[in-house]
Amino acid sequence: MRQAVLNDERIEKGEPVDEKVEEGRVWVWPDLVYTELICLILCSVVLIVWSILLDAPLEQPANSAATPNPSKAPWYFLGLQEMLVYFDPWLAGVVLPTLIIVGLMAIPYIDTNPKGNGYYTFKERKVEISIFLFGFVVLWSSLIVLGTFLRGPNWNFFGPFEYWDIHKLEALTNVNLSEYIWLRGLGVGLPSQWFIREFFGILLTLIYIFALPLLLAKSFLKGYYEKLGPARYYVGIFLFLMMLSLPVKMLARWLFNLKYVVAIPEFFFNI
Repeated sequence: MRQAVLNDERIEKGEPVDEKVEEGRVWVWPDLVYTELICLILCSVVLIVWSILLDAPLEQPANSAATPNPSKAPWYFLGLQEMLVYFDPWLAGVVLPTLIIVGLMAIPYIDTNPKGNGYYTFKERKVEISIFLFGFVVLWSSLIVLGTFLRGPNWNFFGPFEYWDIHKLEALTNVNLSEYIWLRGLGVGLPSQWFIREFFGILLTLIYIFALPLLLAKSFLKGYYEKLGPARYYVGIFLFLMMLSLPVKMLARWLFNLKYVVAIPEFFFNI
């Protein structure tokens, strides 16, 4: 980001970016390769000495009669484990990770803006860089930090300096959207037919996926719609809305104890 800011300042002054200035350049071989080789040797020495002097923090051998509490995945999977709090396994473990991979693969085909190719810049790619930083830092990295340091026994939330009390109980009554509407809003019982019961949740989901992109294309994102075209715009906005669904669902759980927007246990389908 520092180099991007420096390049933006040079562009405003009408000067070429640093990556296109010939002065001060060095060859990959031997300058860069030698530097990387020295760093590799130094890091290897540090790791070897560290491993000799300090014992690895290994726990007791696995015991099926004594499951650790909390039972956590490796740190790089804790983001997925934290997502399981808010989504069903088929969404948190299959659909959303697949969309992440597909979205990363689709970026070069969706974003064909030539600005920023071969040099760092922020002002010329504000939206693109901000979306990436939001997805990686705010969502993915924060979920790993949350699962590593703030989730204790029984996967309860603990503050940074709070004692991990295994007997801590949190009185949470998670409620589905259909229960909010039929029981609390309309004051009637839940319909027995699943489609009628979940009609409002299904309608809200369809509006979020299909109607919201159209509204954004006519208003706030009109410029992007005209620049990208219908196909690339709808693919990009669909991936963005799927990414945005995670913080939306998290806020709904924290503020309203909302469990599922659509809950159809008859078909093991919950959103």
